Amino acid sequence: MRRFLVLLTSASLIVLMFGLWIPLKALVAQELLEQAWSESQAQQTEQRPWPWADTWPVARLELPEFGVSMIVLEGGHGESLAFGPGRVFGGEHGPLILAGHRDTHFRHLQNVQPGNQLRVQDQSRRWQEYEVTDVAIVDSRTESIDTHQLPQDSVLLITCYPFDTLDARGPLRYVVKARPTTQKGPNNAVAIL
Repeated sequence: MRRFLVLLTSASLIVLMFGLWIPLKALVAQELLEQAWSESQAQQTEQRPWPWADTWPVARLELPEFGVSMIVLEGGHGESLAFGPGRVFGGEHGPLILAGHRDTHFRHLQNVQPGNQLRVQDQSRRWQEYEVTDVAIVDSRTESIDTHQLPQDSVLLITCYPFDTLDARGPLRYVVKARPTTQKGPNNAVAIL
């Protein structure tokens, strides 16, 4: 009986470790990303958060109503999304599209509603404020994002849906659309990224 309890306890701890690994990795990575982001801003260059990283910080995203601030990485591939949201499209000339995992960095999106605010900081430390205009659930099998149809200065945040499912391979996506809250003229234009 004692061996059975030791085996059961050991198995439980292993399962718990695997369950906590992704959120723990995401949390620790954000600290390293904060340092790389500070260096990127100070030196105005791409700074990888660790020597073997295949991505680098490109922006800071804040959801002020939820007290959330996170570093955005370049690219939307699995390696970068494990550590933070990724920029999959956008820059100075076009809409900004960010993707993130529903169970780590973008878990707060389930509470976002039209009228909520978000902010994006670029590498030169400039902030752009946005207001959420729409929240939608779309089926990736039948709908796609045509970046030519989006306003040039808009932001889309995309994550998998539903938030509480165990199957991460589903076709549904949760899409948050936002537009700038202030329009800037050419003399004081704000670069988004």
